[in-house]
Amino acid sequence: MLKAELRKKYMQKRKALSVDEAFLLSKEILNNFLNYFKPEKGQKVHVFLPIKKFSEIDTQLFIDAFLEKGIRVFVPKVVADDLISVEITEDTAFETSIWGISEPFSNEDSGELHFDFVITPLLYCDDKGNRVGYGKGFYDVFFQSISAASKKIGANYFSPDESIDDVWENDMPLNYLVTPTEVLSFFNGAE
Repeated sequence: MLKAELRKKYMQKRKALSVDEAFLLSKEILNNFLNYFKPEKGQKVHVFLPIKKFSEIDTQLFIDAFLEKGIRVFVPKVVADDLISVEITEDTAFETSIWGISEPFSNEDSGELHFDFVITPLLYCDDKGNRVGYGKGFYDVFFQSISAASKKIGANYFSPDESIDDVWENDMPLNYLVTPTEVLSFFNGAE
């Protein structure tokens, strides 16, 4: 299926979830992430901030759990058409962007290039780790700028069940996908 078709299909599936369903599924995704990856104090996690009107996974649950464990948390912010990484703490001041995303007030890029985990937004991911986002390409560029050792992890309500037919040369595949029911690895046994 083409990305445009998958984007439309999975946006509709997400919007069909009630607020309570989305919250419970987000908690299950977080639990699967914590149980599988076992993040530790001092590790660095880059995690997207949700667009609530698009029924994205509630990553505030992730952020709260990470900060409680002493894990360093970085979030994306688009500044002048570039995606930067801002480190946040419990005291970080936030503002709402033009996309309706709660973002840190600061425009100071952390300069961090190595993350233990990069939790990535998506609408769909196939069984090879290819993702369908919103079509802006921010994360493909971001993935190219960070350490190759950073684990690129998609978080999605839905498991893969169809292929993406129009994967492009510059598309950067994920290393893992975490859903409410499973964690998939795309390393083909070579981690």
